[in-house]
Amino acid sequence: MHIGISVNGQTKQVPAGHTVAALVHELALADQRIAVEVNQEIVPRSLYAARALHAGDCIEVVTAIGGG
Repeated sequence: MHIGISVNGQTKQVPAGHTVAALVHELALADQRIAVEVNQEIVPRSLYAARALHAGDCIEVVTAIGGG
């Protein structure tokens, strides 16, 4: 069974029980400096594996860009 979520404004289907960690891995962002927000609440990296996604969740992923 799949559920519908929104990732940076784009609708995406993921398996039921998907976690933030699985989504970050799927998006190939695991090795990057990012911030993840689920329903306008920042999820600490230490909780990515424990934070399950639910139908209708709105996820925003922001990557850090270095520079000076």
